[in-house]
Amino acid sequence: MDYGFLDFLQLLGALCVFIFGMKVMSDGIQKAAGEKMRSILSGMTSNRFMGVFTGFLITVLLQTSSGTTVMVVSFVNAGLLTLAQSMGVIMGANVGTTLTAWMISYFGFKVNILSVAMPLMGIALPFYFHKNSTYRSIAEFVIGFGLLFIGIDFLKESVPDIKSNPDILSFIQEYTQYGFSSILLFVLFGTILTVVVQSSSAATAITLALIAQGYIDFPIAAAIFLGENIGTTVTANLAAIVGNVHAKRAARFHFLFNIFGVIWVLAVFSYILNFIDWFLVSNFQLSPFSTDIAVRQQVMVFAIAIFHSLFNLMNVALFIGFIPLLEKLVIKVQPSKGVIDEEYRLEYIGTGLLNTSELSILEARKEIVKYGLRTQRMFGFIPELLQEQDKEKFESLLSRTNKYEEICDSMELEIANFLIKVSQEEMSEEGSHKVRSMLRVISNMEKIADICYQMSLSINRKNQDKAWFTQNQRDNLNEMFDLNNKGFEVMMSNLQAPEGKENIQKAVEVENEINNLRDRIRDEHFKSIEKGDYNIKSGLYYNSLYSSCEKLGDHLLNINEAVTGINLE
Repeated sequence: MDYGFLDFLQLLGALCVFIFGMKVMSDGIQKAAGEKMRSILSGMTSNRFMGVFTGFLITVLLQTSSGTTVMVVSFVNAGLLTLAQSMGVIMGANVGTTLTAWMISYFGFKVNILSVAMPLMGIALPFYFHKNSTYRSIAEFVIGFGLLFIGIDFLKESVPDIKSNPDILSFIQEYTQYGFSSILLFVLFGTILTVVVQSSSAATAITLALIAQGYIDFPIAAAIFLGENIGTTVTANLAAIVGNVHAKRAARFHFLFNIFGVIWVLAVFSYILNFIDWFLVSNFQLSPFSTDIAVRQQVMVFAIAIFHSLFNLMNVALFIGFIPLLEKLVIKVQPSKGVIDEEYRLEYIGTGLLNTSELSILEARKEIVKYGLRTQRMFGFIPELLQEQDKEKFESLLSRTNKYEEICDSMELEIANFLIKVSQEEMSEEGSHKVRSMLRVISNMEKIADICYQMSLSINRKNQDKAWFTQNQRDNLNEMFDLNNKGFEVMMSNLQAPEGKENIQKAVEVENEINNLRDRIRDEHFKSIEKGDYNIKSGLYYNSLYSSCEKLGDHLLNINEAVTGINLE
């Protein structure tokens, strides 16, 4: 079998068609569904059992569990699905792929989805030029769907044709005589085989060719199938490499779920094979362990299909009740460095395979919520700095505030760059408006971080100058801090609220309270200066802090205006 450089380039081209089709399909469905996609997916995965059914149905329709899991990883990357929701869908995809195995192994064929996809592309083409944007988006989805499966078909034709040349694998007979060690060896072989051909269905076909040639017996064939279940997880993990931490967690779950399944099946391997043998002998008087080679080869195809189905069904039945526990395990395996205060990393924004402008806006929104929480936490350091008497603890807090200011600057820059890239893509007018609003939000958040940093420096200089505040000054500042915290809570509530459910009125009320308190403090301050209640230096620091709090309140209101789309000026 010759496989040259030109064949390799054809393989890369096939992969290009596959990825491009996936991108076009995702663009279309996101433009057509937009914000509705979240509610659609949430409805389909409302509980773990609905999630399993959804994964099963999608895999049956797409005829590829890898395609389903890559889509799921991308949806998790965009925040359309939670990790727990994705787990059910991935479990269902594993069950769905058993139908493909039955078609290949028992019926001797696989549904040719291209025979459906190509006519659909022809029907969709006129609508691609329709004036109605929804029609255009749906047509784009259908055309992308067709391109995706053209790519899959090209991929199958471009991989080394082991299926038609099983003789090249005849050497494996030498490794079938080592008992359970041979089982483990062929689990590894099945894994590598699936990774190489990038298709569990193609690996299944190769395994059946090896059975037909008489190179392997039933236990070895079953071991290869176990390995194929591990190998098929590689595709989703490759897709997650460029995704965020949530996408990586979904991909890791797929891997761990299949690994755990393989481990427990290996522990009872002989019992499962004997059960399948008993079932076939009882009902068909045929045994996959028959000494008659012709009979054994005939029934092994059926036996392998039963083994594949049992493995996946029992795996789902065993682990579906432990999804919350598995979720905690995956989070521990793939921790988010972003939760560490002194480290910075964009957690939601990624470059997943299925990213579109609509998905990117959702990702940016989640990152902005995280940005808002960080500025809120940074402001919380200010009252602590004012009250801290221990010099070492004060220096530690001051250093932390400085670190937060650097992080906030980086977040503003990276989110802004991301949003600018998104705005250069084709998007609806509504999407463009959201991007402009988000840019205004992060600009004001960065200014809030700057104000907090300047306040921390003022408190540090005050301490160095030994300019102490009276109890009344401290009480007034604490009252102002409380109102600012109230403003942060309103801001976070609006940032996290569903679209159209934000409340600008509460933000206005808090801003008015801050302005009124500032006016009262300022009047009292000037009278106290005239009376000589405290020295000028102390008064300057006091004036700087309460004025900064009022400016901070202005930026909080600006953020609420941007989120709600209401300009109060």
